[in-house]
Amino acid sequence: MIDSNTQDHIIALAKKAGDAIMVIYDKDFAVYDKSDSSPLTEADLAAHNIIVEGLEASSTFPILSEESASISWEERKTWDTYWLVDPLDGTKEFIKKNGEFTVNIALIHQGTPVFGVVYAPALKRTYWGSLESGAYMDDEQGTRSISAAKHKDGEAWKVVGSRSHQSPEIQALLAELGGEAELVAMGSSLKLCLVASGDAHLYPRLGPTSEWDTGAAHAVALAAGANVTVLDPNNPFDDAALALTYNQKDSVLNPYFLVSAE
Repeated sequence: MIDSNTQDHIIALAKKAGDAIMVIYDKDFAVYDKSDSSPLTEADLAAHNIIVEGLEASSTFPILSEESASISWEERKTWDTYWLVDPLDGTKEFIKKNGEFTVNIALIHQGTPVFGVVYAPALKRTYWGSLESGAYMDDEQGTRSISAAKHKDGEAWKVVGSRSHQSPEIQALLAELGGEAELVAMGSSLKLCLVASGDAHLYPRLGPTSEWDTGAAHAVALAAGANVTVLDPNNPFDDAALALTYNQKDSVLNPYFLVSAE
């Protein structure tokens, strides 16, 4: 579906967008709202423009970005293959300056993410993956292949979650696991990548997300052998759970979902 040269180009594009974000992120700013003059909006739009220009110059596939979300369902439903982009995922992380924000670029084909790049510029960490070539991670330790790691009997469950208070639904899910559960905190789409890299077993999402928030990291998770399924809080470990899909409905909001190495 996507050759190695194209993959390299998209990775480089994500890094170029990340570099533009870092120019603004490294400034001593104190304006955190979503007004047109905020550093957050400035960084978001700078990354968006770089990515869209790069994709349009190298591909004929349409593009859906958080910054171009007004594209109608009547148009979107005709798309068989398209780029799904979040130029700056993790606005809270950007504001808090904890580094856990990302640039996300995914290729969606017939509802499934078949390739994705997740770049965390402040952490100097990149994840990418495709169904054909597997999943990879690059950081200060170098480049290496990654794969999801199933839970082993007797070890604590590593569950990705928020640093803030856990909801009753999450607490109930953890109780259903049995045994010890260790919370692994992380921001933005990096949550899905922790399961892809084997650093966590599960990521249950029982809160609102949009398709551009998850598409790229979803592709990495699938390439690493993880599953991403629709989550029913009343039956969280349903063996018949449906795969999370994209561009299959009018709304771009995701249902609740579970990322699992199981």
